Amino acid sequence: MKLLVATDGSKHSVRAVRYAAQLAGDSGQSTITLVSVHDDTALRHAQRFVGKQAVDDYLREISDKDLASSRKVLDQAGVRHDMVIRVGNIGQEIATLAGKGKYDMVIVGSKGRSALKDLLVGSVAQRVIELSPVPVLIVK
Repeated sequence: MKLLVATDGSKHSVRAVRYAAQLAGDSGQSTITLVSVHDDTALRHAQRFVGKQAVDDYLREISDKDLASSRKVLDQAGVRHDMVIRVGNIGQEIATLAGKGKYDMVIVGSKGRSALKDLLVGSVAQRVIELSPVPVLIVK
């Protein structure tokens, strides 16, 4: 099974990684791709002053930090994995990667916000479910 696990370094996403590791371990043949996506919309203005490379370096540093705890979980579990770092609309980037990478499933952590708060600020998990061409598992 080929699993795509979205991670942002939060305890919720690490919980999703642990669950994916368990699934991978049970099947014995699974591979996991960790994906970290950062929306650069707010940084486009700053890019004019500090340059594109500085913004790209900053986003890479954040992604590396976000991926560290998830990588540690998978390393300790002995699960094969790789990583993808993307920039753009988070839900859209995850769903696009899921389709193009021919993954069997996307796994994301739930932040556990209220329905009202999700309505007001949106939900990455909801967007991934809406756009993904493959099944999406939300780990609470």
